[in-house]
Amino acid sequence: METLLSDLQPVDLRILEILQKDVTTSTAQIAREVASSKTVVWRRIQRLVDLGIIRERVAVLDHRKIGLPMLVFANVKMSRHSKEALPQFTEAVKAIPQVLECHCLMGQVDFLLKIAVASIEEYQHFVWQKLSQIDGVQEVTSAISMSQAVNTTRLPLPSTRKQPPRARRKRG
Repeated sequence: METLLSDLQPVDLRILEILQKDVTTSTAQIAREVASSKTVVWRRIQRLVDLGIIRERVAVLDHRKIGLPMLVFANVKMSRHSKEALPQFTEAVKAIPQVLECHCLMGQVDFLLKIAVASIEEYQHFVWQKLSQIDGVQEVTSAISMSQAVNTTRLPLPSTRKQPPRARRKRG
């Protein structure tokens, strides 16, 4: 059963906000910030993990500082859309470490990939030797990111995003 946002209590949302900023924040510190006990906070975090709301706890690396200065967005159009073709493509790109994200799209192209590489030559090799070799790939168009105005892994939780104003009902 899918967990709904309404199933989460305000303290859960606050814990998630804290962990999104810094997953290394201690349970004791989180407990102080949410005015609860360490045991309660630990149980709530475990519940969020068990529910799949917290998928993984990772370090977010700066791609430029580890020798991958180029981010490329590749639009991939498939030659066929059989029941097997699209899942086979997604499984194939999961095995390629340069692929950071793979989105299945509606519209002119079938997939959008976010790819990290060290150089244009490495990207060329990636397209020719890996991406275009996947069965069913018909066309690849690419866009190189020149800069990142926004780069975050934090999701906007209800307490951090502005809610649209409610429409007033006319009485009459």
